[in-house]
Amino acid sequence: MEYEHTPVLVEETIKYLNCKKDGIYVDGTLGRGGHTRALLEKLGSEGLIIALDRDLEAIKKVKKELVSEQVKIFHENFINIPLVLDRLGISRVDGMFFDLGVSSPQLDKKQRGFSYSKDGPLDMRMNKEQKLDAARIVNQYSRDDLAEIIKKYGEERWADRIAEFIVEYRKEQRISSTGQLVEIIKNAIPASARRKGGHPARRTFQALRIATNDELSQLEKMINRAVPRIKKNGRIVIISFHSLEDRIVKHSFRHLAEDCVCPPDFPECVCDKEKTLEILTSGPIQAAPEEIKKNPRARSAKLRAGQKI
Repeated sequence: MEYEHTPVLVEETIKYLNCKKDGIYVDGTLGRGGHTRALLEKLGSEGLIIALDRDLEAIKKVKKELVSEQVKIFHENFINIPLVLDRLGISRVDGMFFDLGVSSPQLDKKQRGFSYSKDGPLDMRMNKEQKLDAARIVNQYSRDDLAEIIKKYGEERWADRIAEFIVEYRKEQRISSTGQLVEIIKNAIPASARRKGGHPARRTFQALRIATNDELSQLEKMINRAVPRIKKNGRIVIISFHSLEDRIVKHSFRHLAEDCVCPPDFPECVCDKEKTLEILTSGPIQAAPEEIKKNPRARSAKLRAGQKI
């Protein structure tokens, strides 16, 4: 079965990248290649796109469909962008863009274990070669650690109760499927609370996915490693899908856009920090109603962009 994936904020991404026909660009989250295809249309024969993804299934599919000498695809985590560029002998690029989070095909394929609406193995690994999966977290982490993950990454008010129910359930049998976990979560959340705020398992599944793939700490590392590899006046564009991601992007951009981070009561600067980024978006760019109507996933998308100085 084939799965459709519609990229979000494509026109806005291309606009903020300010594409040069002969430019070199990095797509740090290739996915199903939607943004890469749109960018490729803007490039001349000398342009180049370096695309990375840690999902080998996505890599294999795009390689079959997108055959171009102007696109080089790597099975790599985006925090390894400097290593990939070094391998290619490229010191700096004209722009980078990132479409964060889980893709529609990953959600739709029950075997991947991302979805709370389809029963499948409790996996959630974006890179299936890594050892840690969601099942190991759910079955082996302590009650306190589970509660902390669900609270911190899912912003779930019932985190303590959900963690308690998980620990009690696993005393009798291993939790190996998404369906089992959904039922545990439903039983943990009072009926009155389940009637509002969307699917009761949504926040917990988000939290487990983030923890399994170490998404937030890797996002911050990626920004700090990527920006130095962008040319002067080059651009970085990041699309996030929940508040935790967007907060990291906003704060990371703000830090890079500051000249000094010394305490305000210091008589003179001693940090020697230099501003390296100009923020191009005063607030997040969001999808227009027309796009949301065609692609509901775009509703939560937020785009922020910066320019290297």
